[in-house]
Amino acid sequence: MICPFCGSSQNKVVDKRGVNGSGEIRRRRECLKCSKRFTTYEKVANLELMVVKRDGHQELFCRDKIKNGLIKALRKRPGSEQVDELVSKIERKLRKKGAKQVTSKLIGQMVLAELKKLDIVAYLRFVSVYREFKDSRDFAKEIQSLN
Repeated sequence: MICPFCGSSQNKVVDKRGVNGSGEIRRRRECLKCSKRFTTYEKVANLELMVVKRDGHQELFCRDKIKNGLIKALRKRPGSEQVDELVSKIERKLRKKGAKQVTSKLIGQMVLAELKKLDIVAYLRFVSVYREFKDSRDFAKEIQSLN
């Protein structure tokens, strides 16, 4: 680690702790040359996960896409403060499978399952976009299937 103040590579770890159960480690360091302290955050680098889209093309897994969908679904709903936790939970499940590729359909199903447990209105918002509802009959069918 390079000291951001003097550029020295000589430092020691003064304090170390995990952050929010995310697998990230916070280290408080002290430079042995200038004696100033600084903080670093370390996270294990994950292998690239490819997502196979409906049309067959592939793209890199992007947490932000799931996060944005959840934010929209949970807007002004209880549980909106849990978005990061939900995204991490879904990503952990995907990576636990050990596959290098997953389908967007599987990701969508996982998001729907989490939203169904958390908030039915958010679930309906998400499913209406995910399944491309055309009119109120689609909503009625989905609500009927929930009962």
